[in-house]
Amino acid sequence: QVQLAESGGGLVQAGGSLRLSCATSGLTFRSYAMGWFRQAPGMEREFVAAINWSGGTTYYADAVKGRFTISRDNAKSTVWLQMNSLKPEDTAVYYCAARLLSSGSSSAYTTRQRYDYWGQGTQVTVSS
Repeated sequence: QVQLAESGGGLVQAGGSLRLSCATSGLTFRSYAMGWFRQAPGMEREFVAAINWSGGTTYYADAVKGRFTISRDNAKSTVWLQMNSLKPEDTAVYYCAARLLSSGSSSAYTTRQRYDYWGQGTQVTVSS
């Protein structure tokens, strides 16, 4: 079965850093774009970052540009989200997602409905 497993969340002070990991199994990893989304209490799940199959192209939400970095290692079937300069408004459950590659526009990387598989989520809490 396809499985995505996030780890690395936790409690951190504002200005601190966390590195989230997403280990995958049951899929041909290089055939999937990977993304990170987050959902705060009472809010819609929103796009955070995405990366294409090779790792050569990345996408970021405006709210995290310059602070977060997404990366992947196809040999390890793993994607990471490095989060620096964290703010209280970054507090949310962070989800890893996988999108099977096919013909599509750049917007597909940032659209929640275009992703096929999701992890269970990991809580990130940033205190002020």
